[in-house]
Amino acid sequence: MKSAALSTSTERLPERAAVIDLAAIRHNVRQLVQLAAPARLMAVVKADAYGHGVLPVARAALEAGAQWLGVAHVSEALALRAVSIHAPVLAWLHTTDSDFHAAIAADIDLGCSGWELPRIVAAAQQQRKTARIHLKIDSGLGRNGCTPEDWADLVNSARQAELTGSVTVVGIFSHLAVADEPSRVETDEQIAAFTMAVARAQQAGLRPVVRHLANSAGVLSRPDTHFDLVRAGLAIYGLSPFADQTSTDLGLRPAMTLRTLVSVCKDVPVDQGVSYGLNYRTAAPTTLALIPLGYADGIPRIATGGPVRVNGVTYPVVGRIAMDQMVIDLGEAALVASGGSVIGAEAVLFGPGDDGEASVDEWAAAAGTINYEVVTRISPRVPRVYRNV
Repeated sequence: MKSAALSTSTERLPERAAVIDLAAIRHNVRQLVQLAAPARLMAVVKADAYGHGVLPVARAALEAGAQWLGVAHVSEALALRAVSIHAPVLAWLHTTDSDFHAAIAADIDLGCSGWELPRIVAAAQQQRKTARIHLKIDSGLGRNGCTPEDWADLVNSARQAELTGSVTVVGIFSHLAVADEPSRVETDEQIAAFTMAVARAQQAGLRPVVRHLANSAGVLSRPDTHFDLVRAGLAIYGLSPFADQTSTDLGLRPAMTLRTLVSVCKDVPVDQGVSYGLNYRTAAPTTLALIPLGYADGIPRIATGGPVRVNGVTYPVVGRIAMDQMVIDLGEAALVASGGSVIGAEAVLFGPGDDGEASVDEWAAAAGTINYEVVTRISPRVPRVYRNV
C-alpha cells in the first residue's frame, strides 16, 4: 500500500487518497483511555488498522496512552515487531499453520481457545522460552473460544503447562456479541459467564493479570465490562458502534477522509442511461460527472445513492457503481452555480464532517452494511496519506 505524510494542508494530494488524520486517532484514544480507567486500553489494529494503516495508527495510539495492541493474526503481530514496536501485542485468531515459534521468539501474546495449547507448549519447549498466553472462553458469541463444557480441562491443562515453565497465563478474555445494543440482556449473561470462567480458572491455580471482555461498544456503554483491560477497535478510528448515536454524540473524531478528483464532466440529454444495466435515466437534460473510484477501490458495488460532495454540494451516486468509477448527476442548476465544468474539482465521499462532507455511516446505509466494513475494505490501490504525523 502506498502511503505518504503531509506536513501542511497545501501540499498536493494524490489523485485518489484516503487521508488519515493521526491527531484524530490520538484524540479518540485519549478519550477512551479516560473512559476506561482504571482499566488499560488495547488498541485493536488488525486488518491494517481497519484500513487506516497499521504502523502509523499503532504508533499514534501508543503515543496517546494505549498500553497494548491487538491483532487477529500472528503475521500482523510480527509486522509490528519488525519495525521495533515493543508494546505488548496480542494475536488471537490462529490456524494449524500459525507460526507459534516466531510469535514466542518475538514476545507476542497468544490467544488460546484450546486446540492451540499443545502446539504452543511444544513451540515454547523447543525454544526453551515461556510463552505468554490468554485463554479465551466462549461466553455466548459462538465463534472462537473454549466452550464452557471444556473450560475446566483447558484451565487445568494450562496450569500444568505453567508448572513446567512452558507458558504463563497472562490473561483470560472473551468477546461481546450485542454490546452495540446496550439494553439487550445477552450482555449481562455474557458478563456472568465470563466472571464464572475467571473464577474457575483461579480455582485451578491460574493468576491472570488481565481480564478483558469489552469491545468499543462495551467501553462506551457498559462500564461493567471493563475489568482490567478493554479492547477498542472501531472507536479509535472515530466511528460509532451504535445505530442511534453518532461519532459527535460520543466525542469521537472520524480519522479517514476518502477523496478524489472529478475526471469527466459532460452534458447529456433527457433519458440518458447511466452505467451498466441502464437502471438510471436522466429526467431532464443535465450534466453528469464521473468519479474515478469503484469497487476495485473498495466502494461497495451495491451502494448506489451513496453521497459525493463536489464544490460544496452533495450529490447521490446514480446508476451502478463499476470497478473503477461511479457517476453523479449534477443537474443543470448545480453546473451553472459551479461556474462551468467541474473537471479536476475535489470529490469527497466521506470524512469527519468539518466541511459538510458525508459520514462513513451514510455510505454504510447506502450499501446496507456497517461503517466497519466501509473503511476496512478501502483497497491498497488507494494511497493512504497521513496528516498530523
